[in-house]
Amino acid sequence: MNTLPCGHPGRIGTLRLCPHLAVEEPPPSTRHLTGLGTRYDLICALCTPAALVDVCESCAERADQRSFPSGWHGEPEVLLRDKELAGSWVTRPCPVTPLNDGCLAAMPDGWLALTAEGFVRIDGDDQWLVGPVELPEETYEDIRDIPDRPRRSLHTSRDGRYAAVVSDYGQFATVVDLLEWFTVVDLDRDWNDNEFTRFPLAFLGEGETAKVVAGTDWNRLDVFALPGGEVLTDRETAAPDHEHYLDYFQGALHVSPSERALVVDGWVWMPVGAPVVVDVAAWLDGDPHAAEHGRSLTSRDWVWDRPIAWLGDTTVAVQGMGVSDDRMLDGVELYDATTGRRTGMFAGPAGPMWAHDGLLYVRTEAGLEVWDPAEGARIGLVAGFHPIAHSSGAFAELRNDQLRIWVMGLEPGQ
Repeated sequence: MNTLPCGHPGRIGTLRLCPHLAVEEPPPSTRHLTGLGTRYDLICALCTPAALVDVCESCAERADQRSFPSGWHGEPEVLLRDKELAGSWVTRPCPVTPLNDGCLAAMPDGWLALTAEGFVRIDGDDQWLVGPVELPEETYEDIRDIPDRPRRSLHTSRDGRYAAVVSDYGQFATVVDLLEWFTVVDLDRDWNDNEFTRFPLAFLGEGETAKVVAGTDWNRLDVFALPGGEVLTDRETAAPDHEHYLDYFQGALHVSPSERALVVDGWVWMPVGAPVVVDVAAWLDGDPHAAEHGRSLTSRDWVWDRPIAWLGDTTVAVQGMGVSDDRMLDGVELYDATTGRRTGMFAGPAGPMWAHDGLLYVRTEAGLEVWDPAEGARIGLVAGFHPIAHSSGAFAELRNDQLRIWVMGLEPGQ
């Protein structure tokens, strides 16, 4: 087997380097895009593209992870392979006005909206007011003046029995039993820098196994049983010198399809975005501090609160390519949730994002884009359609007293 320029035999890695980067502790580098998709080479400040060499897989991976790339050089190739999308439409009058784009959520046979009057149920050709819901007034001490924050958002359980109103970029949330119409639990995550993150909350299970995981402090999550609201994750974490103290600002929660794991979209000081995978199965199966020992997927200076979606139970799609807010490119990075390793990336997607059946759906000014991560390409556009909620392949737009629902009919590879 031939020896490569890095001094090692083996298979050639997926990117080229300047020789200074093929070491145990490589210096900072720049990612030079090749013009083919998102493929790039790594070059240190002393070198030029002419000095690049092929290295083994191990050296290429080490340099990619440890050379702290300062940014990008060049432009990525955005792959557009649009084809006709098979889908069906349902459109009807619906005089319901959600408070904002985060206030429409899926129900088993329809949708639930949060309006100025309260919860409104939307089923078939009918809609009706379920009842009012209130959150405590925010305390604005030490809260920075950021437009449109805090703001209300709506979550629903899979079986439709429970709904939660949260104050995104705020302090409070409440969980309601829609069947019996009572408040299950009121939540308060304190005011410590919460104007930078969405309120951490997600439902798990249904029926007798239903639970809700939510923020109970700026750096803490807990799980509550439903419908009683009993805390299932009592543990000691509060003191800064405690063994399991977590210096991490909890953010939006994204639950995997099997609900065995979730991604927390939070950040650490000095402001570095750090999406973390929490093993929910281990947490509920006897590891009381699983939430404090999550696996980091990436770290990006001043970058968090970006769209995240699960592509199956092991792959997480995170929007934005790069390591710093002033050097980010539009696109998606893919991570293995079990190892934390980046497994791919592709340029283009930018906007609210959902995943269904192996595809990514991204709302843009042009409409709803459909992306195939296996190809790293956009495969279709539903022009002029701007959904605000998703349920099992059905996307809903509720604007101007009209409800439009589009159901995707194209499978990956077709």
